[in-house]
Amino acid sequence: MSHSIWNSSGSIYLWWSRMAAMTGKELLQLARDTLLVLAVLYLFTLDIMMAGGVKMDLSKANVVVHDMDHSLASREMIYRFQPPYFQLGGEILDQNEGIRLLDQGEALMVLDIPPRFQHDLIQGRPTEVQVQIDTSNMVLGTLAASYSGQIIGQYGFDAALQRMGLTGEGLAAVPMLVDRHRVWYNPNQKDSWFMSISELLTVITVLAMMLPAAAAVREKERGTIEQLLVSPLTPIQILLPKVIAMTLVILLGTALSLTLVIKGIFHAPMKGSLPLFFAVTAMYTFDMSGLGLFISTMSRNLAQAAMMTIMIMMPIILLSGAWTPAEAMPAGIRQAMYISPLYYYIEVSYGILLKGAGIGILWDSLLGLSLLGSLVFGFGVWRFRRQFR
Repeated sequence: MSHSIWNSSGSIYLWWSRMAAMTGKELLQLARDTLLVLAVLYLFTLDIMMAGGVKMDLSKANVVVHDMDHSLASREMIYRFQPPYFQLGGEILDQNEGIRLLDQGEALMVLDIPPRFQHDLIQGRPTEVQVQIDTSNMVLGTLAASYSGQIIGQYGFDAALQRMGLTGEGLAAVPMLVDRHRVWYNPNQKDSWFMSISELLTVITVLAMMLPAAAAVREKERGTIEQLLVSPLTPIQILLPKVIAMTLVILLGTALSLTLVIKGIFHAPMKGSLPLFFAVTAMYTFDMSGLGLFISTMSRNLAQAAMMTIMIMMPIILLSGAWTPAEAMPAGIRQAMYISPLYYYIEVSYGILLKGAGIGILWDSLLGLSLLGSLVFGFGVWRFRRQFR
């Protein structure tokens, strides 16, 4: 009995010793690849810094004015288009010049004010202004249309009150709806918080697929996979060290990015449990490495592995909601989001980092990530082991 227990303990020790040795070998091989190490460092630092510097709001959009009234009322209207959203780009003499500036991208918006604008307002007659907006960039164009509509609407409201003599104390007798709203989780609506975290999650996804695939394909290119096949190692002892080593690298890079860039530079709050976030990230990395192993079985060299990673990565990102919110997608594509592991990972990560949510709130997303990730990882392992038969 004692001899059997001794043999069993020795086998377990030998199994884990081989695992540790192979994991060390994978880390050493990665450390020797200077270009790959620099690429990983770049993705976890400079790439996220650049993404965090991107602004999604309208900022100093160039507005040119065609003022055919040149009155006090028209000047008051024009000077309401001020920074931070707009800046005045000068006055034009005719509408054709405005079209030319829009065509050349030198103006985002042309504001046309008709003659007798002030006269009609004073007389209480309806008048109108024309706004032409360049919507070739749909996001900026939509924001410009929305903001300019609010400015013009508020000007018309103020002009109506002034004509009715409702100014100063008189306004207190007018029934008005006061908008009081609170913004949660990102009170100052900083784009850098959302963009930097979104980029970090995308980088983790790319590397979780690419690094294990590169490690396995590199063995094929160098011919060392045949040496491993004739060694006492089992397929699991060849496979798992690649996943464990790359997961450790990704967790280290994630810690570096959160500390130096997202928290250090952009001052994003870390309201939730960081151990929980890293545990979820480790699980997600393990899951996505299944796709990396699948890619390695289909690729003969690193170039093919990189192309397949991009091909698989694009729909995963599209269906994740990282670039396009779910509400803006067609109904069919919105349902397809549930098969993207990144969709669940984004939900969980933003919930932990910005909202301070725990497992009690995020359990459904964690369950979806676990089930889908198990299928993905199981498929990758099955494909990887199959090539040894």
